[in-house]
Amino acid sequence: MANSPIETTYLIIGGGIAGVTCTETLAFLSPEESIVLLSASPLIKAVTNLVKVTKVLETFDIEEKPIADYQKANERVQMYHKFISRLDTAHHELYCEDGTSFRYKKLCICTGGRPNLILPDNPFVIGIRDIESVEVFQKKLSNARRIAIVGNGGIATELVYEIEGCEVLWIVKDEHISHTFMDAAAARFFLDIVNNKKAKPDNVVKRTKYTSADASGETTISKMSGSALGPDWHSGLTMSGQFGKGFSVSHHVHIEYESHVQTVLSPEEMQERKKEATNVPNSSNDEADWQVYVELTSGKIYGCDFIVSATGAVPYVKPFLPGNPFELSKDGGLKVNDKMETSVPDVYAAGDCCTASWEPAPHWFQMRLWSQARQMAYYAAKCMAASLTGEEVLMDFCFELFAHVTKFFNFKVVLLGKYNAQDLPPGYEYYVRYTKDLEYIKLVVAEGKVQGALLIGETDLEETFENLILNQLDISQFGENILDPNIAIDDYFD
Repeated sequence: MANSPIETTYLIIGGGIAGVTCTETLAFLSPEESIVLLSASPLIKAVTNLVKVTKVLETFDIEEKPIADYQKANERVQMYHKFISRLDTAHHELYCEDGTSFRYKKLCICTGGRPNLILPDNPFVIGIRDIESVEVFQKKLSNARRIAIVGNGGIATELVYEIEGCEVLWIVKDEHISHTFMDAAAARFFLDIVNNKKAKPDNVVKRTKYTSADASGETTISKMSGSALGPDWHSGLTMSGQFGKGFSVSHHVHIEYESHVQTVLSPEEMQERKKEATNVPNSSNDEADWQVYVELTSGKIYGCDFIVSATGAVPYVKPFLPGNPFELSKDGGLKVNDKMETSVPDVYAAGDCCTASWEPAPHWFQMRLWSQARQMAYYAAKCMAASLTGEEVLMDFCFELFAHVTKFFNFKVVLLGKYNAQDLPPGYEYYVRYTKDLEYIKLVVAEGKVQGALLIGETDLEETFENLILNQLDISQFGENILDPNIAIDDYFD
C-alpha cells in the first residue's frame, strides 16, 4: 500500500540560490503556512551578506550547508534530499524515486540547469556546474600538465585566471575572450594580464566551505545536477596542476580564437589516423604523451590531460514535462509570465530553469546568472504568497534594469542595462575611457541618452550611470566629456 502524500501549502524544488531564496522569502511572508524544500544535492546554498550597492545592483555571498544543518536553523521548513520521479499537476502531487509523494497548493520549480557538455559521454570531458563537479575537476587538475578549456563565458573566464601550475589551452568560438560579458576593447584590457602571475585576493573568504563528502559521506555526481555555482565559488579551493608541486611553471595560457571542437581523439586514434599534434607556443611539454587530443575546426590538434566543457547550461525541466501541459521556450526553459507563473495553474518557476516570457522593460533582459536567480525567486515567492491570499503584487523594481556585478582577473566588473548594445537599433555610439591595468569604462549612448554601461575596476560610477539609464536624462551637452576624469559627473547626476 502506497504511503499517504505529505501535505504542504508551498513546495519548492531545488536547493540552489533560487530554491532557497524562494523558501526563505515564503517563510517570512507566510509564517503560518507549511513549506517543503526538496534538493537533489545534500548541500543547499543560501544567500548571505546581501548588500544593496545601488537601487538595483546588489552583492551577496553564498553559504553552503548540509541540509541537516540548515534544517536545524529553519525548523519551520521541512527539507528533504530527494530525486524527482514525476509531477502530476492535475492532482497537485509530486512523486519521488523512493516512493515519497507530496501534495501542494503552490509549487515553485527552481531546478536550475544542467551542463551543456560538448561530448557528454567522453571520460576526458568534464563540466563544471556544481560542487560535485568541482571536486572531480580538482582531483583531475592536481595531476595535469595541460588542460583545454572550451567556452567563453563566466566559468571559463574565472577558471583561466584561477588555475596555476598547469598550462591552459583556451578554446573560444568568438573573436575575443569573455564574449558573454564584454566587447573586444574590454577583452583587450584583460589580455595583457592573462599570463601574469595571479594577484592575491583583496580579502579572505572566511565562510565554511563544504564538499558533498561532508554532507553525505561520499563524493558522487548526482543524477540530477546539484545547485549552480555562485559568486566566489573558487575562493579557498586549490586550483593547481602538476607543476604547482615544486616546478617553476605558474601561469601559461594559450588562446585559440574563432574555434570549435571538431572531435576528441585518443592516443591510439592519433596513431591510426597518422595525425600530428600542434605545438603550443612557448610550451616545454609538447613532446609529452597526452591522455587525449582535441581537434579544432581550424585543423589544429592539441594534446592535453583532459578537457573542461564550460559551454553553458540548458534548463533542467525534464522530470516535470510528461503528462503536464507546460509551455517551453525555444531555449527549453519553462515559460513564465510577469507573475513567475508557468502555463500550468499553481506552478511557478524561477532561476535558470525558466524563461521570462513577458514584455521586458527597455533596459532589462534575462541572463542566466546567480544574481537574477535570486531576484526571480524572491519575486516568485511574493507572487505565490499574494496568490494564496488574493492580493495584488506589483512587478519588482529589479526588472527595470539589468544589473550584475562580478570579478574577472581580480577586477571588479559591473554590467548595467544594454551594456553591449543588445538589441539596440543602429545609431548608438560608445563612449570609452581606458587606463591600462587600472580601469575600463564604456557607455552605450543612443540619441543622447545612456542605454548601458560596462565598468571594469574601482570606478565608483555605478550609481551615477544606473541613474542615467533609469531616468533617461539627456547628456548631449557633455558628449564624450562625460567620461573626463577631471569632471565630477556624480555631482551632476547622482
